[in-house]
Amino acid sequence: MRLQTHRRKGKFRKASEPPEEFSGGQGDDRQSVKSGRGIESTATSDTKTKSKKKPARKIATTETDSGDVTQARRAKLPAFVRPQLATLVDSVPQGDNWFHEIKFDGYRVLCRIDEGRATFLTREEQDWTRRFGSLVAAAQDLPVRQAFLDGEVVALEENGTTNFQLLQNSLKQNDAATLVYFVFDLLYLDGWDLTRSPLRDRKKLLEQILRRKRTTQAPGPLRYSEHWMGQGQELYEESCRKGLEGIVSKKADQPYCSGRGRDWLKVKCSQSQEFVIGGFTEPAGSRSGLGALLVGVHDGQNNLLYAGRVGTGFTQQSLKELRSRLDSLERDSPPFINPPKGADARAVHWVEPKLVGAVAFAEWTTDNLLRHPSFQGLREDKPAAEITREK
Repeated sequence: MRLQTHRRKGKFRKASEPPEEFSGGQGDDRQSVKSGRGIESTATSDTKTKSKKKPARKIATTETDSGDVTQARRAKLPAFVRPQLATLVDSVPQGDNWFHEIKFDGYRVLCRIDEGRATFLTREEQDWTRRFGSLVAAAQDLPVRQAFLDGEVVALEENGTTNFQLLQNSLKQNDAATLVYFVFDLLYLDGWDLTRSPLRDRKKLLEQILRRKRTTQAPGPLRYSEHWMGQGQELYEESCRKGLEGIVSKKADQPYCSGRGRDWLKVKCSQSQEFVIGGFTEPAGSRSGLGALLVGVHDGQNNLLYAGRVGTGFTQQSLKELRSRLDSLERDSPPFINPPKGADARAVHWVEPKLVGAVAFAEWTTDNLLRHPSFQGLREDKPAAEITREK
């Protein structure tokens, strides 16, 4: 078959079935955005993808139908591909040239498959294959010889929602039963480099691979990340209403470009990002472990700027684990270039700025401090030196 543009349009409706992102339902089924209200998929376009630059190249995959993929080129399977990153914006881009996807609350992971062996790599090329158990087996069972996938590993609650702390606990306890790998891009397939091909072509081929793998209605641990066109604002509003992190909008006709750019845009429902932990306080009252974390972000000169205290969002387990790790990182002086002073600095334990934590918050104040911050969990997949204020 020939690859065709993949367009999903429709309207939101009440529905009892969960969406593709959380149920693994068929791409052509009418699905809802998480938990009851969502997008009703209707049809896919039968318009053939065209290119003005070069003729399309035909790719024959192991078990998928062959298809014409624009700008595909012969190449060896790469050892690693730096991931493409989304830029934070305030509003959803408009137009039918944008694919809109649910933003997952998990770990960004790339999967390299080479002749039956699957390797899972973080965005910093750390090998996390041993952490993912059943995901590895599922990836190795895909109908491909060689492939490079891009997606997000999440942990699902029984009600189908994602939980970042559950993800962390699952990895620590070596329990991959709750883990799901939502795959949203295909960078390489069986001798062909697809990074120069339009996103619509890459996702169409990816969908073929993952759909062929499914032989029953039961969702597996590897799932295709659905997208919608022309309904970005509706998807965003529904995601926020259901407590999801937000959406990612991607230009359908663009290649895969490593690094951060504006072909991929993220719109968050609430403010959240990663912060470097530079200190902590002693617990008070009945709390154990620690009282609050002192966090910051790097500026353009790699100076660590103090951003405030985070004193909520912890569990008893996370308090215990944080204190254990922070005790080994203590230092005499603050790592911040603008540390708190006076009473705010009294009895603070300063630490080496090596740990990164995810924090949700209401807003930045005019003093560049966090308002109503809440701890979400440690981020072991992101180096502290790269943490800056998202803009």
